[in-house]
Amino acid sequence: MTQLKVLGCSGGIGGDCRTTSLLLDQDVLIDAGSGVGDLSMDELLKISHIFVTHSHLDHIAFIPLLVDTVMGIRTEPITIYATKETLTILKEHIFNWKIWPDFNAIPNRDMPFLRYQEIMLGQKTMLGQREITALPVHHVVPAVGYHIKGAFHSLVYTGDTTICDALWHEINKISQLKYLIVETAFSNSELELAILSKHLCPSMLMQELAKLDKTHLASELKVYITHLKPGEDECIMREIADVEIGLSISALNRYQIFEL
Repeated sequence: MTQLKVLGCSGGIGGDCRTTSLLLDQDVLIDAGSGVGDLSMDELLKISHIFVTHSHLDHIAFIPLLVDTVMGIRTEPITIYATKETLTILKEHIFNWKIWPDFNAIPNRDMPFLRYQEIMLGQKTMLGQREITALPVHHVVPAVGYHIKGAFHSLVYTGDTTICDALWHEINKISQLKYLIVETAFSNSELELAILSKHLCPSMLMQELAKLDKTHLASELKVYITHLKPGEDECIMREIADVEIGLSISALNRYQIFEL
């Protein structure tokens, strides 16, 4: 059975907080925030694929450090999967020899330590029995969410997003969706900031969850909230709990495991 482990799910750092990263089995990362830094060397060496939702630092910060750590030890390159727009940002602003070396050219272009694989919305990537599909979301930079389908269950991870009808249109097509991980970065008192930064607050989240086709959902669907700002997490979750929407909703936790 496919297993998804939460390495980090916070909207910030400090103490036990780690920024966003999910480990699919032993070889696939979904985003690569600071949670990656808690993995052992043996665990780092097993990572062969990284699916990136978008280019913001809290989701990609540990890609350069990961590649730098394992290069020369691994015999195969690590592949980054992302949209054309996100790959362009990574090439121009991270792996550019000014912020970090271009590992797509080291030791040479024919046998690099890092490869790029462009993906498109709706495109299914098969890795063994695991199927990963990019979903539309709306953020301040080009971004996607991911539908992860295992042998038995499906999970959707939105990444960072604001109001996005297209996302829920695609989610409603997924049969027997069991887990939905959706961001809510701000409290209702920060509605204007949430709108400006294209994130969600509880009132906006409820608008989005109302778009779920409940006649089509698995009866055991569970919703988990990610990207909570440290220090505001309890307030955000209280505001979510104050609205009765008929769904199981709880905060996502570091080290939480999902069986797919």
